[in-house]
Amino acid sequence: MSTTATEKPFTLYTGPTPNGFQTSVFLEELKTINPAIDYDVFKIVISTNVQKEPWFIKLNPNGRIPVLVDHTRNDFAVFETAAILLYLAQHYDKNHVYWFDPEKEADNYSEMLQWIFFAHGGVGPMQGQANHFNKAAPEDIPYAKKRYIDETKRLFGVLEMRLHDRDWLVGPGRGKFSIADIKAFPWVRIHPYAGIESLDLWPGVKAWIDRAEARPAVHAGLQVGK
Repeated sequence: MSTTATEKPFTLYTGPTPNGFQTSVFLEELKTINPAIDYDVFKIVISTNVQKEPWFIKLNPNGRIPVLVDHTRNDFAVFETAAILLYLAQHYDKNHVYWFDPEKEADNYSEMLQWIFFAHGGVGPMQGQANHFNKAAPEDIPYAKKRYIDETKRLFGVLEMRLHDRDWLVGPGRGKFSIADIKAFPWVRIHPYAGIESLDLWPGVKAWIDRAEARPAVHAGLQVGK
């Protein structure tokens, strides 16, 4: 299977999942500031296990979506969403519109990494497990459901503490929309799927999700791969 023939600078291998949307949202945001950004979408249907085929494993040994291939840099492939977001920021957002200069804004840059890794190792995995045990597990395991729903709620509480007087996770004042938000919000927005029907207990988080989804580029990115 050919994976590099393209007329556009990037190919995004993705599907309609929170992790998939993180990359497509950032690409759509980058389009608004960088005319060089354009990409083809190779839709991965996870249920067919195409992501486990040898051609895909060459792109991502872990056999997961998304994967971004940068055809302008010798077909360089990047997997893991946090790594993809940082890669795109480093190479295609030189003015730090969506991130922070590690030298001139060292503290903000560190906080950005902290919240990216919070989402990468916390909200995403815990909510993913809640999703699985509530919707996909072959047997009903009440302990697992409770454990992962409770942990997801705890993590929503952490986000609420951060967002109670802020618009965005990182940046001075009320913050600025950055790749830290892009990494976290696609998981939280599907909270009903994890068994948490409402965000009423976390009004700051609810407002943050609404604020993100109101962005035109975010809306466009959330349609990719469907």
